[in-house]
Amino acid sequence: MEEKLLTITQAAEILGVSLDTLRRWDKSGKLIAIKKDGGTHRYYREKDLEIFASDLMKFASEWIQDGTKFPGKFYCSTSSIFNARLTKMQNTLMQKPGFEKLYSLIVLVAGEIGDNSFAHNLGKWPDTPGIFFGYDIKKGTVVLADRGLGILETLRRVRPDLSTHMKAVEVAFTEFISGRAPEKRGNGLKLVREVVLTQPIDLFFVSGDAEVYLRGADKSFRVTRGPSTVRGCMAKINF
Repeated sequence: MEEKLLTITQAAEILGVSLDTLRRWDKSGKLIAIKKDGGTHRYYREKDLEIFASDLMKFASEWIQDGTKFPGKFYCSTSSIFNARLTKMQNTLMQKPGFEKLYSLIVLVAGEIGDNSFAHNLGKWPDTPGIFFGYDIKKGTVVLADRGLGILETLRRVRPDLSTHMKAVEVAFTEFISGRAPEKRGNGLKLVREVVLTQPIDLFFVSGDAEVYLRGADKSFRVTRGPSTVRGCMAKINF
């Protein structure tokens, strides 16, 4: 099932820019459009527009592609730093009216994703250890990213039969399995999926060329192939 593409007019309305601006961005490579079957009409994926429109997501995307640019205050070099900042986010959410029941679930989802990055890459970081962790409570956005091994390489330790990013991500979100050594079981991303599917929380998750996009009231779990291969893992939580 192919993902629906948006026209350049629809994209301009979503981003609040002119058609000419989008054409310039396409030519400069700032926001590249999709042209179907060699045609001239420009189309855009909703996911790509959402990533482009989010400063935190753009910052995280740039960092995992070029680790030499450290993400400043968003960089958590160790799990203890990450969990301290996660607690700070929790305290902020607890003070936000209307979030008395939801705040703990938002923290749970972010915590599971962040902890997975540290646990699965422990002693095996390809270069830069640690994760990107940023949030904007006013916009209802949390972004996490790492320059780790990624889901496929991680799960191959215990599931050598896995050959694609899409299948590995599907397994990570649906089966009790883990790439942690010496553990042989885990349910971090499975728990994330179960929470997001039943709560007013949206999730975009990508590893390699595999993407999971859970959004709206009628969510359904599906792994799709993205337009490019992402280094490590990246996630955006909306609430």
